[in-house]
Amino acid sequence: METEHSPIILWFRRDLRLSDHPALSAAVQSRRPIVPVFILDDQVHALGAAPKWRLGLGLEAFAQSLEQIGSKLILRRGNALDAIGDLIKETGAGAVFWSRAYDPKAITRDKQIKSTLIAQGVEVRSFPGHLLFEPWTIATKAGQPFQVFTPMWRSVHGRDVSLPEPTAAQLAKPETWPASDRLSEWHLDRYMRRGATIVRPYVRPGEAAALDQLDAFLDRIDQYPVQRDRLDATGTSDLSEYLSLGEIGPRTVWHRVRNADLTGSRGGEAFLRQLVWREFAYHLMYHWPHLLTDNWKPEWDAFPWHTNPNRPEIRAWHQAKTGIPLVDAGLRQMYVTGRMHNRARMVVASYLTKHLMTHWKIGADWFADCLIDWDPASNAMGWQWVAGSGPDAAPYFRVFNPQTQQGRFDPNSDYLHRWIAEGRSNPSATARAYFDAVPRSWGHSHEDGYPAPVVGLKEGRARALGAYEIRKDPVRN
Repeated sequence: METEHSPIILWFRRDLRLSDHPALSAAVQSRRPIVPVFILDDQVHALGAAPKWRLGLGLEAFAQSLEQIGSKLILRRGNALDAIGDLIKETGAGAVFWSRAYDPKAITRDKQIKSTLIAQGVEVRSFPGHLLFEPWTIATKAGQPFQVFTPMWRSVHGRDVSLPEPTAAQLAKPETWPASDRLSEWHLDRYMRRGATIVRPYVRPGEAAALDQLDAFLDRIDQYPVQRDRLDATGTSDLSEYLSLGEIGPRTVWHRVRNADLTGSRGGEAFLRQLVWREFAYHLMYHWPHLLTDNWKPEWDAFPWHTNPNRPEIRAWHQAKTGIPLVDAGLRQMYVTGRMHNRARMVVASYLTKHLMTHWKIGADWFADCLIDWDPASNAMGWQWVAGSGPDAAPYFRVFNPQTQQGRFDPNSDYLHRWIAEGRSNPSATARAYFDAVPRSWGHSHEDGYPAPVVGLKEGRARALGAYEIRKDPVRN
């Protein structure tokens, strides 16, 4: 196959941007025609309702970005290898480029596609781009993967991070464009139902919006160390959904924050530590893929967690009706905006896994269905960190007290008032929106009385600590 001037199929996945994109830059530098493609395969089909809907918005925005530079996003569905094979036949492409993914199913898929295409004489190249550091390049002095975050942070803190690739201004076009599905035909919003209308005003998809969000965060990064945990303030970066879909590159974020530090802003170091915490999640997922599905520490397999999601108290947790205001507020924020403050996530997760003695996987699966910024590695590691079953976990005997957390991080109850309507004569619009976002079958109204706790804080804490007392911990014994 003549490949020197043949088109390159550029397979986009979680990298919906034109800047800081090594695979795209390599394709542009080749001066060959480029056929951008996104494939709706089984792994995309498996996404939960909210992240799949958010992906659709991201694809729409990215397609518009490509059109603005004279290119086009080709949409195909089905088995990824078959879809790429069809495109090779239709376009005469001699190469396929993509950015690497690191979850086990994607790795298995990509290896199969790569070996098959190479055997057929097609050039295949995979590139970094979703992370600052490839997981296999980070190791302890003994050459082993890190299992604790702080040593990993120290290891990478002084490393050079390569500069972002420039923004692609133009892509060489193929002689003829292959056929493409219409995005509307994919119905990626199908399972969001009426919730999509409620969440949509809180979403600004696309690379331009991501860069704007980064600019806004840099304007207030000085306050990040003291404000990041405040539930009643705008203290976090709000970049998670953009990083999840690759609408902004991590190298762009790293260097912009570093430059802010150099020009006298404070807070950058604390934020970069959190960016590396994301890297740590991917490092763990790559080296221990069972992190996504099973207890990272096998000794937790015998812990007496509840695993039936239909238990009444778990249904109450799902529906943000636990009777614990801060827990319910966090879940309601998720139903209305598609996101949840990180401090609230920890409290919500702790209440489920400890006060309700429920397996972390039930919570992780629920977040995977409801969060627009869902990320496989960060979600799994976050849940196992709180539950105590994961690497570098919070002490397993730590039980977050929602009342104490509220007192520290929402002292005037502003966050609660924003998201809890019951019992208030004039509840906020955001609090009322929860009742419009959730399924009608739940039968909730803002005129309902606020429920009593399904499990009291003292009762739940005592039960959890009792279970921990009889648990054998090989680290402590």
